[in-house]
Amino acid sequence: MTVSANWYDYPQYFDLVFRDENDDEVAFFKKAFEEHSKIPVKRLFEPGCGGGRLIVDMAAEGYEMTGLDISKPSLQYLKKRLKRRGLSAELIHGDMTSFQLEEPVDAAFCTFNTFRHLLTEEEAVKHLFSVASAIRPGGLYILGFHIIPLDADEECTERWKAKHSSTVVSVTLTVRNFNREARRESMRATLTAKRHAKKDGVSKVVKTIRCQTDFDLRLYTVPQVEAMLAKVELFEIAEIYDFDYDIETPRDLDDDLTDALFVLRRV
Repeated sequence: MTVSANWYDYPQYFDLVFRDENDDEVAFFKKAFEEHSKIPVKRLFEPGCGGGRLIVDMAAEGYEMTGLDISKPSLQYLKKRLKRRGLSAELIHGDMTSFQLEEPVDAAFCTFNTFRHLLTEEEAVKHLFSVASAIRPGGLYILGFHIIPLDADEECTERWKAKHSSTVVSVTLTVRNFNREARRESMRATLTAKRHAKKDGVSKVVKTIRCQTDFDLRLYTVPQVEAMLAKVELFEIAEIYDFDYDIETPRDLDDDLTDALFVLRRV
């Protein structure tokens, strides 16, 4: 049986493809809290949490978690995952650009380009102010997204593949349109999930789900990042890293930095 759908309706497959990143990210978060936070870190917040792969793993580490996302299917999936693991988190259905938490948190994180879904400078700055208002002074916001160099290949395709139990998932991410002047990158994500079952000792595909989703991301150069962060006086840059998640190897904010991981500290 084949089902065609929007990939945002199947967060379990997105999480499966990128679950190999979890251990490195969790280890980095914990080291960054020790290295750069001026306050003890216990309560965490993830805006744009999606299916919650990091919410679950950080909750398992003993942190008190709050997650926010605009996708109801993602939050419903996350709620079930937490229940299966015997974990808890506060889950909020809402917009990344405008929210208020009932209680302040000690740190927040948003990685893997979620931030670039905010398509205007106004939205990006509103988001940063909202997050800053939710963090106690001295706490951190770990923000990861790609910076696009001036010589970037405008025709780019990336592929990932993962397997868990009887399910094999593959994802292809393709740039459909690249407009540096408009600071817009139009993407197409194609996901295929195949579930296998054995019959008479032979593994066969019993269900296939194909998802194709188009979306836009905002483009950033180094000067554009610097100009944006300068507008948010509630944050200072504590340190900069990349997607290697190596706390021993900080990076400079220069043209060689493409996979940027900013550790912002609330002043």
